Amino acid sequence: MVNLTKIYTRTGDEGMTGLSNFSRTRKTDPRIEAYADVDEANSAIGVAVALAQNEFDAETLALLSQIQNDLFDLGADLSNPLNEHYEYEPLRVDAIWIDALEDAIDHYNKELGKLDSFILPGGSGLAAGLHLARTVVRRAERATWHAIEAHGTEPGKKGHSNGGVSVLAAKYLNRLSDLLFVLARYANVKHGGDVKWVPAANRRTRPIGKTKP
Repeated sequence: MVNLTKIYTRTGDEGMTGLSNFSRTRKTDPRIEAYADVDEANSAIGVAVALAQNEFDAETLALLSQIQNDLFDLGADLSNPLNEHYEYEPLRVDAIWIDALEDAIDHYNKELGKLDSFILPGGSGLAAGLHLARTVVRRAERATWHAIEAHGTEPGKKGHSNGGVSVLAAKYLNRLSDLLFVLARYANVKHGGDVKWVPAANRRTRPIGKTKP
């Protein structure tokens, strides 16, 4: 049970912070950067959800709400180093979460036309918000792989806090960014469709700096 009685604690004023197993680490630890990016991604999705209230059906809104909850669980996973033994079973990303994202991707992608060009992150306000969330999720994925490279994927021994990071967390973020891309396209269906990239659309008719004769 979470019970927040005081918002500021001053315990991080020297650049240290606590992990979920009560160990302390630097705020620049890649593990911290990973779940901080996950928090930012969750906030970006929250903005998209606010924009989606009059755009998406109840099923899709429920999906986004579930994803926001999943991201809190995923942050808890990243903040708790893998260990061989736990006093209490920790929250961990499960492979079935990734399967569920893939099912959702296939479901919404069936509603879309063939993608024959790269697209610009725009269109409706909702689509733009989902594209923004997609890019933040992709950054969170990169940060998670950085944490995996720094800490490995092996569990720590009993009594130690230097365990690794779950690969499933990175895989979940990868599939989530794909789903947000598909949902951004889905959001644009009733707003004229995708905003397509036109290569060199702003190409100048003469080299920069060359004056007219």
